[in-house]
Amino acid sequence: MSSDVRGKSSVDVQHQHKVLGIYLELAQYPILAHRIRERMRQELFSKGIITIEAFEAEVKKKAILSQRREGLLEPLIEEPAQVWNERLAFVRDQITDFYFAYNLPHDHLEEIIQSVLAGNVPYDELGLTFNPELAPWNLLFAQGEEYERLPPEERAKFQHHLQEIIVVLIKGMISDQLAFVGVAKELFTIQDLKDIRRRRIGRGKIGGKAAGMLLAWKILQLADNDDDACVREHVKIPDSYFIGADVFYDFLSTNGLNRYMNQKYRRRQDIEADHPQIKAAYMGGQFPDEVVDSIRQLLEDVGNAPLIARSSSLLEDNFGKAFAGKYDSFFCPNQGSIEDNLAALLNAIKRVYASVLNPDALVYRQRMGLLDYDERMAVLIQKVQGTRYRRYFFPTLAGVGYSRNPFRWNPKIRREDGFLRLVWGLGTRAVDRVANDYPRIIALSHPQLRPEVGVKKIRKYSQRFVDLVDLEGDAFKTLPVREVIADDYPALRYLVSVDKGGYLAPLISRLDAGNADDLVLTFEQLTQDKQFITLMKTILTKLERHYKWPVDIEFAADIRPQYPHAEYTIQLLQCRPLVSQEWMGNVGVPEGIPEQDLILTASKLVPQGVVPGIRYIVYIDPVEYSQTPDYVTRLELARVVGRLNKRLEGERFILVGPGRWGSSNLDLGVKVTYADIYNTKVLVEIPLTREGITAEASYGTHFFQDLVETGIFPLPVTPGEDGAMLNSTFLTESPNVLAELLPADARHARYVRVIDVPAVTGGRYLEIVMDGEHEQAVGYLK
Repeated sequence: MSSDVRGKSSVDVQHQHKVLGIYLELAQYPILAHRIRERMRQELFSKGIITIEAFEAEVKKKAILSQRREGLLEPLIEEPAQVWNERLAFVRDQITDFYFAYNLPHDHLEEIIQSVLAGNVPYDELGLTFNPELAPWNLLFAQGEEYERLPPEERAKFQHHLQEIIVVLIKGMISDQLAFVGVAKELFTIQDLKDIRRRRIGRGKIGGKAAGMLLAWKILQLADNDDDACVREHVKIPDSYFIGADVFYDFLSTNGLNRYMNQKYRRRQDIEADHPQIKAAYMGGQFPDEVVDSIRQLLEDVGNAPLIARSSSLLEDNFGKAFAGKYDSFFCPNQGSIEDNLAALLNAIKRVYASVLNPDALVYRQRMGLLDYDERMAVLIQKVQGTRYRRYFFPTLAGVGYSRNPFRWNPKIRREDGFLRLVWGLGTRAVDRVANDYPRIIALSHPQLRPEVGVKKIRKYSQRFVDLVDLEGDAFKTLPVREVIADDYPALRYLVSVDKGGYLAPLISRLDAGNADDLVLTFEQLTQDKQFITLMKTILTKLERHYKWPVDIEFAADIRPQYPHAEYTIQLLQCRPLVSQEWMGNVGVPEGIPEQDLILTASKLVPQGVVPGIRYIVYIDPVEYSQTPDYVTRLELARVVGRLNKRLEGERFILVGPGRWGSSNLDLGVKVTYADIYNTKVLVEIPLTREGITAEASYGTHFFQDLVETGIFPLPVTPGEDGAMLNSTFLTESPNVLAELLPADARHARYVRVIDVPAVTGGRYLEIVMDGEHEQAVGYLK
C-alpha cells in the first residue's frame, strides 16, 4: 500500500484521522515512544504487511523529498551524518504511524503501549511465539534487536532465545558447519549480522573464507587476561563485501551452465580435457541485472581503491577440510573508469566461479570424500591492503602464520610458539610457491634463528621479486626488488641488510643503503623487535585457544616507524583451523614392535604426525646413486620420480632417497622439483657424504614452504646414529614393481625401486608414527 494520500474520500479522511490519533497518543510518551514504534514496526514486518527492505527504501525516499522541500535541491547538499540520521528517524516514525493506522486496529496499539508500560519492558511478550527456523529474517532481526536492547539483568532472562535467533541467522547467512556455529554463536551479535547482511550482494551464505576471517576478528576483539599483548588495538580486517553463494546458481541458470556441474563425477583425464572449454563458457556468461547494479554501486562506494576478488566457497576453511589453495582469487587494480572497473571485477568473479570445476579442486574433492556435497561459490571482495609508494601500491609486510610449527630445523625451536613466512609486498609470494624466490621463515620461539647458515645461503634464499599493484599502469605486476626499493622507503631498516661482500650489515641510516643491488631482504631488524614477535605470537595463540585447534592465518601488516618503538597494524585476511591428522598433538610411538616388522626409525629433527596406510615405498638406493656414472642419468632419475608421482596419484606412498631431495647439487641429492613429489606423504632423507660434504636435510630450504602447506613430512634417517635404522634388506630384496607401473622406465630399475608393501607382506601396510616432542619416529608394518 502506498503512503501517498490521493483523494478526499471519507475513507481517506478517516485514515488520516487515525494517523493523527496515533501521533497524538504517542506524544504522551516522549521517552517510551521510540520503543513503542519499534514494536509497531515488528508487528508490520512479522505480519507481512511490508518488508523491512521496502520500508527502509520508502524511508530514504521520503527523507530525500523532505530535503528538497527545505531547499536542498539536487545535487543534494550532503548533510552531516547526525543530521541525516535524525531526519531518517523522524520520517521512519511518520511512516510507521501511517502503515499501522491503515492496516491494524487501534486496540492492537493499546496492547503494545500497555505491554511497554508494564515495567518499561514487555517481558511477557518477549518470549518467542514463533519457530526461528521457519521465521523470515526480518522478524528474526527485529526480535533479536529487541532482546539486545534490554538491560543486562533482564536480557539474561531471554539469552537462550537470543542465541537461538543468532544461530539460525549464522546458519543461513554465514555457515552451517556445526563446529563453526559452536564458536561463532558466542561471539556474533545481531548488529554484526546486520552489518554482514548490509554488505551482502544477492542471496545465500558468504562462504568459508569470509566466515573464517570474521570469526577470527571477533575472537581477537575479546579482552583476555591470558594474552601477552593487547591485540585488538593492532588487528583490523579489510573493508569487505560478500557475493552470496546463491548468486553462483543464478549465474549458472542464466547462462545455461548447469550442464557442467556433473563434471565432478567424471574421470580426471576428462575433467582436464574439458576445463578450457568450461572456463571459456563461464567467461562468456552474464550476471543478472540486479547483481550488476549492486556491484556497480560497490565500485562507486570504494572509489579507485585496488580490489581483490577472493574465492569463498561453502567448503573452504571449514573445521573438517581446509580446502586451501584449491580455488582462485584475482586482483583488480581498479584504476580505470567505473565501466572499465566493473568489467574487470565481473570477469574476476567469473574466473573465481570457473575455478569450482578446475581439475585440482575436483580431484581434491574426490580424495577427501566431498564429491556429493552441494558446493556453491560465494565471493569475498576486499580492498587490497597497503599504501602507495611512488607509483606502486602494496603492504609493508604480508605472509602466513601458523600457531604450531610443524617442522623444526633446530631442536631449540618450540612448536607451540608457531612460525611465520614473510614477504615484502603483496602476500601472493608467501602463500604460493614461486621458483627461485623465498620468503623469510621465522620461528616465533627463536625469531633470529635462521634455517639458512652463512651469508651465501642467506643471500641465496632471500626474496628477489615483489608483487604489487602498478597504479599508473592499472595492472598487477611482479618486479625485481631492486627496481622498486630505494633509500626513501619508510620501513627500510626493518626489512633489509646491506651486502658487504663477506657479511651482511644492518642498515643504520639511509646513507648506508647505497645501491639497491646491495640490499638483501633479510627482515633482520623486524625479528629483533619484541613488540612485533609478541604481537604475532599472541594473535596465533589466542586464535588456537578459542578454536581449540591449531590454526593458520594470512595477513598483511603496516609498519609506522616511530621513536622509540614502531607501530604495527595487522590486517587479518584469512583464518582456518588445521584439522588434519598431521597436526594431532598426542602422538606416541608404539612399543613392542617385532624387529622384523621395523622398516625405519629416526631420532633427529622428527616432525609431528601419523601417516597410516602407506602402500608403496619409492626407494632410490644411496649406494647405486653414488655410483651412477653420469649426470644425465641422475637428472633422468628425478624425472622418473616425477612420473611415479603422477602414476601413484591417489595412492599413499613415500619417497626414500639419498641426501637432500631437491638439491641443486646432483652429488648431494636427487634434483626433483615440487611438481615431482607433491603427492607423496613422507620424504625420507638418508645422509649422503661425497668428497667430505654431507648434504643437509630439507628443513628450511626452498622445499620448506611446500612441505608445510601440503602436509609432506621431511624425515631424516641416519642409520647407526642415536638408534636410527633403515631396513635395507627389505628395501633392496623385495620385488621391484617399477616396470609394472611405468614399463617405459624399466631400464632404471637398478636405481629406482618401488615396493608394493601389502603385496609382499600378506596384506599389511606401512605406518609411520612421528613423535616430534620426544624426537622419535618409527615406520613399521601394520
